[in-house]
Amino acid sequence: MLGYTVIVNKLRSYVYGEWVQGDDRFAELKNPTTETTIAQASTAGIDMDRALRHSREVGGPALRALTFAERGALLAAMSRTIHGAREELIELAIENGGNTRGDAKFDLDGATGTLMAYADLGAELGDRRTLVDGDPVDLGGGSRLGGYHIRIPRPGVAVHIGAFNFPAWGWAEKAACALLAGMPVLTKPATATSLVAARTVELVVEAKILPQGALSALVGSAGDVLQQLSFHDVVAFTGGSATARTIRGTERLLDAGVRVNVEADSLNAAVLAPDADDATVDVFLRHVHRDITQKAGQKCTAIRRILVPEAAYDRVAEALSERLGDTVIGDPKLADVRMGPLATARQRDDFNAGVAKLREQTDIIYGDPATVTPTGVDDGRGYFVPALLLGAKSALDASVVHELEVFGPCATLLAYDGSADQASTIVRAGQGGLVTSVYSDDRKFSAAMIDGIAAWHGRIFLCDKKIAEKVPGPGTVLPSLLHGGPGRAGNGEELGGVRGLELYQHRTALQGNAPLLARYVGG
Repeated sequence: MLGYTVIVNKLRSYVYGEWVQGDDRFAELKNPTTETTIAQASTAGIDMDRALRHSREVGGPALRALTFAERGALLAAMSRTIHGAREELIELAIENGGNTRGDAKFDLDGATGTLMAYADLGAELGDRRTLVDGDPVDLGGGSRLGGYHIRIPRPGVAVHIGAFNFPAWGWAEKAACALLAGMPVLTKPATATSLVAARTVELVVEAKILPQGALSALVGSAGDVLQQLSFHDVVAFTGGSATARTIRGTERLLDAGVRVNVEADSLNAAVLAPDADDATVDVFLRHVHRDITQKAGQKCTAIRRILVPEAAYDRVAEALSERLGDTVIGDPKLADVRMGPLATARQRDDFNAGVAKLREQTDIIYGDPATVTPTGVDDGRGYFVPALLLGAKSALDASVVHELEVFGPCATLLAYDGSADQASTIVRAGQGGLVTSVYSDDRKFSAAMIDGIAAWHGRIFLCDKKIAEKVPGPGTVLPSLLHGGPGRAGNGEELGGVRGLELYQHRTALQGNAPLLARYVGG
């Protein structure tokens, strides 16, 4: 049986340590396969100032009293609890997100895996509450005068505003870092696909894992929550660059100096080197195909630009077209379906408008933008779009490809002259990204690509024949490595092991009697 979120039909928020239902202005949540309304959500009537004060005054002190190991144990319990309801949550993801079972597992396992990774980090950090940042500093030329930099939890609230595409992984990865750092969380998932997020929060609350006030959730509009924040608080946002600009420009956040972290748009690239071995080419094709179709292309890390040597352009176009042609689109409940609908009607409309702009400077290699016939779906129903492969042999002349991210199952094949220098120039035209992947068996080519694009990316994925069968691919965000990127990608950073805690911690310099300071910091 599905959770209360479907049965009751009106989703509730968890604030002030209680479940609260909005009293007006309900937004509708749709099944993107059938377009039927399956739930409603509203935060109207919720006192945002009270919600934040509860987190600061109750949740914050309770978390800060715990050691890293104790906080890590809480994350482990959260992971186990969510994983225990995996089948129920998969059904919700199919119902509300248009996910196939594979898509839903990718989201849920990412959530529980990240929580467990930070649980392990908590155990590693052990029975302390303060982190030392760097080595001790000798301030007195051998005297007792010394200094340390320490990191302590910020005594505010971590406000997390999530995107629609990963309702479980999105909030869990942010919460894992904040809670382990010692900061309470108020999470606000995207309303349109919030069934999974609401249910996972409910599971954690029902299990009574966390201290009161450590986790709150707004299911519906964020209301005026940003207007209630202070300099100790943090905002972490994942979503479109237009919304990111609005958040960053909020007068209250600017006046109070609130720390804001953004993960926004990204025109991720995959580069195939001229020397690539057959095994390397095969994994390149598999990764590109998967990124076009997984989650119907609705991933911030999905490959949008495919760079191949001029001599390989037609061969790669044919191979990718064949793989896309074998991809069944339709009702995600069906076992043979590999790609479901987009999440919302707005996403479908934005996708179609974006494809029309891309087509002004590209050719269609595979797919018909005007035609999609989903399996097992009534004619005309659902937010379905076709999988598309576009192409441009003059890569830099197709400027729109490097300016516009179409968030869906569409990527553009681009030809380059086979040199790392030109490939880097084309990749850099995207003006900053989350990840670019390089498929090469030539160490010099790979090294040149790192030199050419590292400053434009949060992560570079390098693949050769020796690891081709062992890697998860560029689209998988790993908790031990940074997620984020400069420029267009939002200029933010998340995860990265212990680095992920920094957003939620304050750095202070201590100076004084060195032996006493060493005793305080555990040195």
